[in-house]
Amino acid sequence: MKSYIVVGMGRFGSEVARQLHQLRCEVIAMDISDELIQQVAPYVTHAVVGDAQDKQVLRALSVKDMDCAIIAIGDDLAASVLVTMNMKELGVPYVICKAHDATYRKVLEKLGADRVIIPEQEQAQRLAKSLSTPNVLDYIELSDECGIIEMPVPESWLGKDLRQLNVRAKLGVSILAVRRNGKMQMSLSPDTAFIKGDVLVVLGDNQALRKVQKL
Repeated sequence: MKSYIVVGMGRFGSEVARQLHQLRCEVIAMDISDELIQQVAPYVTHAVVGDAQDKQVLRALSVKDMDCAIIAIGDDLAASVLVTMNMKELGVPYVICKAHDATYRKVLEKLGADRVIIPEQEQAQRLAKSLSTPNVLDYIELSDECGIIEMPVPESWLGKDLRQLNVRAKLGVSILAVRRNGKMQMSLSPDTAFIKGDVLVVLGDNQALRKVQKL
């Protein structure tokens, strides 16, 4: 089971914490506001009122044993900087920060954040990507080179299974899941055959994904 600490229970942080817990991850939610912590407490593993700018508080929570820290303070650069530095110094292997804008992003990256996100900007990019490509239902950018798309199954794939299509060797992509009749199927066998109405979740580099979209 993966473990996360999410610092900052605003709209973004609380939603991330809830979603991770729904995915059966261990989640520590942390904020200086008792009111916000009470609101999120039923939906996470542990809810803690505390100041992540205090390294001793983080040490007491054994954050070094967590898989990832998510700093969702966002609007307070000074606090984000100090919390990020604390997490890295205490040995958290992967630190994700929410940033208010590109300037915040540059500062946090220089201080060692492994990933910095600007939620509004990333959501806008996803929307623009999906709208500009007719057969892409959603797009998630993993890096400048690769991403994940949701797309309807190509007609030429109907009735064929993963073994026959051999998409990894032929196209350089991986089929992560299939949404069928409103349900997501994650464990796909080589015998999984596609039917009309399937929605595929496809991982690959951008060049390979463009090839798949043209099928």
